[in-house]
Amino acid sequence: MNIEEMKRRKKEKGYTYAQMSELSGIPLGTLQKIFNGETSSSRYDTLLALEKMFTETNCFHEPAQYAVDRQGGYTVDDYRALPDEQRVELIDGVFYDMAAPTPLHQRIVGEIYRQIANFIMDHNGSCEPLISPIDVQLDCDEKTMVQPDVAILCQKEKVEAWGIYGCPDFILEVISPSTRKKDCVRKLEKYEKAGVREYWILDPYFEKLIVYFFESETCPIIYGLDQPVPINIYDGRLEIQFTHIAKWIAEADQR
Repeated sequence: MNIEEMKRRKKEKGYTYAQMSELSGIPLGTLQKIFNGETSSSRYDTLLALEKMFTETNCFHEPAQYAVDRQGGYTVDDYRALPDEQRVELIDGVFYDMAAPTPLHQRIVGEIYRQIANFIMDHNGSCEPLISPIDVQLDCDEKTMVQPDVAILCQKEKVEAWGIYGCPDFILEVISPSTRKKDCVRKLEKYEKAGVREYWILDPYFEKLIVYFFESETCPIIYGLDQPVPINIYDGRLEIQFTHIAKWIAEADQR
């Protein structure tokens, strides 16, 4: 597969350079140089990795590759018709591909979920901790289905056999380069409008935590990972410790 064919595939799939970098393992800057024509002759192993990415990600069924004329018109029925191995989110009728999470991402999500679950259990709490993957039909309409990394749900009547029908009280997303805009802009807007009380965005690349507590006039608040951070819906009684998470991020940076 030559570069022109890859450019055509990139356009068809709607991939960003960040998404391609995650899927192929090729540095973002290298990809940009290849597709912008700044690199006249690319290494064979780089081209092989790109070809593998385009061919392997085309092995499963895609709904007309999220046909452009239907983006904005997809429903939860289309979402449920996808193969189980195809991870996407549906926001206002638009499909967004979800790359497989990295080991670091999974460690962070698991650790924060563990602390929340332990607190709720130790205090015999009535709220329920949730961890991805779990379907959340956020707006109770037919156009949006998301999979937040971690959530806290305090209204048990929203629990269905297939997932959650309605918005959780608390949501955490751990962002990656390919999800930064979606998590920081699109989901921020959706979560606030849907009635989520508190939204955390953890950025391991800049080692920052952005906290939106929508019931407060002081919003957002940005924290480093060198201190415990209170979850506001628990009036500060539950604090998340980042000691292990900061260590894991530092170790990942050294690889």
